Amino acid sequence: MSGKYEELAGEIVSLVGGKTNVDHVLHCATRLRFNLKDESRADEDGLKNLKGVLGLVKAGGQLQVVIGPDVDKVFDEVSKIVGTEPESGERTDTVKKKLTVKSFFMGILDALSGSLGPVIPVITACAFFKMLTSLLGPDMLGVLTAESDLYTLLTFVGDAGFYFFPVIIGYTAAKKFNVMPVLGILLGCIMMHPTFVGMATEGTAFTVYGIPCMVQNYGSTILPIIISVWLMAYVERFFNKILPTSIRSVFAPALTIAVMLPVTLCVVGPAGAFLGNYVVGGLLGLQNIIGFVGMALIAALYPLLVMTGMHMVLITALFQVFATQGFDGFAGPALTFASFSVMGVCIGAMLRIKNREQKALAAEFAVTAIVAGTSEPCLYGICTWYKKPFIGLLAGGFAGGLYAGLMGVISANLVPSTNFMSALAFTGGTGANLIHGLIGCIIALVVAAVVTYLFGFSKDDPALVKEADVSR
Repeated sequence: MSGKYEELAGEIVSLVGGKTNVDHVLHCATRLRFNLKDESRADEDGLKNLKGVLGLVKAGGQLQVVIGPDVDKVFDEVSKIVGTEPESGERTDTVKKKLTVKSFFMGILDALSGSLGPVIPVITACAFFKMLTSLLGPDMLGVLTAESDLYTLLTFVGDAGFYFFPVIIGYTAAKKFNVMPVLGILLGCIMMHPTFVGMATEGTAFTVYGIPCMVQNYGSTILPIIISVWLMAYVERFFNKILPTSIRSVFAPALTIAVMLPVTLCVVGPAGAFLGNYVVGGLLGLQNIIGFVGMALIAALYPLLVMTGMHMVLITALFQVFATQGFDGFAGPALTFASFSVMGVCIGAMLRIKNREQKALAAEFAVTAIVAGTSEPCLYGICTWYKKPFIGLLAGGFAGGLYAGLMGVISANLVPSTNFMSALAFTGGTGANLIHGLIGCIIALVVAAVVTYLFGFSKDDPALVKEADVSR
């Protein structure tokens, strides 16, 4: 089995221009994400037609090769070929690229994706404990009382990942920006130190090297630590360059942190927190302007954001909303309905397609979407391939979001999973919220399946002929 992944990895590396053309490579849940030195050297048509590759996306300054659930196995083999560290997917022989407006914004998307993507497992684990608190607590099943030790344990474990975002993202951002990971962790710990948090709570005046500091609690914040670690990458490289090798290991980390203290606590931290609050306010303000229709639009269009890589902007805002107010009645529910719409498209396609091979693929994609929550096989293996299933995808998400928006459904838990378990996001609120949320999921799935079945294929499509030989 490993030979299959080794062969696929070798072909991919060759088609992206060879290992000497790879500046940086990492992976998310389904994609290999390449930063190339010269994008013109990549054979995009060859990659699209390569068996084992579901699709190709150019977004966030990256060439993203869609693999599916086995992406981690392919990534391990790619790492061996291009000479990266498997844990981080980083190379040290980076090159400077011309700065343009497009590359600037693509770089921001790349930074957000690389810093927040690895945090998803932590959020998933915390969401699991918060889900147990909601289901077993006094507001629903009543198995646990609010005073019980188990309820208290589940509560603070569920909150831990959100509260210590600066520490966790300090690590992932450091990996992304090629900083010594422990320095990213240390910077996050400094921002969350009990003394500093206590001063923020009491409103104590404080200075850093005599520079006035706007003391605040950075618990649950995202942007301050990402921006700080990005700047720290330049500071660390500076000291590693100028210090003699004999003293570098001792003085470079210490001097890097010494420089970052006023930068982070006096400038970047307050500015990043302000920007984060602005993002949250903007999202909530948008909700007030377009109301329930907004949930329907986001649910319909979210899969397209995934295909372009722009979904990380929305995910970043959503993380910040939950960290700020603990629930969301706008984008959060929409993402769940979008996931169920993907499931519906796979089911509708599976029922409509007659060709055995293609029907089996659609069934596999359906299982992948429902159980693993992986949308790319559907997006690239069905929607992009047959084109018309996009109609069902948009219709399902819009219908589910429209119903839920009218009913005032909220996501009471942040469940970053996109499989059937994503419906647990509606637990923790009222019983009516859970019922209407589940109805919205069913509507999204059923509408997507029916529309895909009825309108997702041309009458003369070869896939609708049982004996047809449809090559992929």
